[in-house]
Amino acid sequence: MAYGTPETPDDVAAYYTHIRGGRAPSEESVARLRERYEIVGGRTPLLEITNSVRDALEKELNTRRHGEGYRVYVGMKHWHPFIGDVVPGIVRDGATELVAVALAPHYSRMSIGGYQNAVESAIGTLGRPVPLRFIRNWHLNPGFIELISQRVKKSLEQWPVSTRAQVATVFSAHSLPERIREWRDPYEQQLMESCHAVASRAGIDNWRFAWQSAGHTGEKWLGPDICEVLETLHGEGTRHVLSVPIGFVSDHLEILYDIDYEAKRKADALGMTLIRTPMPNVDPAFIKVLASVVTDTALSEAMAS
Repeated sequence: MAYGTPETPDDVAAYYTHIRGGRAPSEESVARLRERYEIVGGRTPLLEITNSVRDALEKELNTRRHGEGYRVYVGMKHWHPFIGDVVPGIVRDGATELVAVALAPHYSRMSIGGYQNAVESAIGTLGRPVPLRFIRNWHLNPGFIELISQRVKKSLEQWPVSTRAQVATVFSAHSLPERIREWRDPYEQQLMESCHAVASRAGIDNWRFAWQSAGHTGEKWLGPDICEVLETLHGEGTRHVLSVPIGFVSDHLEILYDIDYEAKRKADALGMTLIRTPMPNVDPAFIKVLASVVTDTALSEAMAS
């Protein structure tokens, strides 16, 4: 499962309305979001990436089983193909158990909880129970930590050896409203656990954490924003930054606009060099990570029962 992305700028209003639970956004908000999509080429490759992940993951899972047994489907939370439309078709195809995995490693009731509600609501319309394993988080999966740490080390090689010690690594993830702290939501803690694990594995000490992509909802969102962190680093004398969007695994608007356009423009304006680690997307190593997330969860549950 993934968040979803509009197919054309003309779809932005309907997409944004769905994100807002059916409440139409202002024309100004729609225009602002549409402009962002136009800046990155009119659309993002999220659906194509997710479909490719589906194909590769199905092949990997069935190779591990030495035959067929898994079928992998794509469902989006806020755009076509909607999770609610996909689940009934999975059951009609003869599935006897559903395993739901979001392409986001860290759990929040506000984010992953929405995927879980969508899946469970869809099952509720079927008129009969269907066994469901919903994977809430996989932020410390060893393969995931290794994959990101390797990308950190490889990206640092783009600077001369003499400069690497001066590079500040900035991990980032999607901001959420501050009220999640009142719920003792695990989102922040899981992000810090991933960051510490990757930093330790990659052998880096000079790192920070920043939020990005905060919404415009009238309430306070978690900060500081990555552009604010860049200003802080600049004031401390840092001129080289490695961006690691650890809360995301695919190229979409939060990467292509918020990091590659907005944060990079901010860095350029400050006279700083900003390089971003490549996203996992459909990397074979990432497909193995997802396969282990599915099979290791199944194994642990079977042992527990």
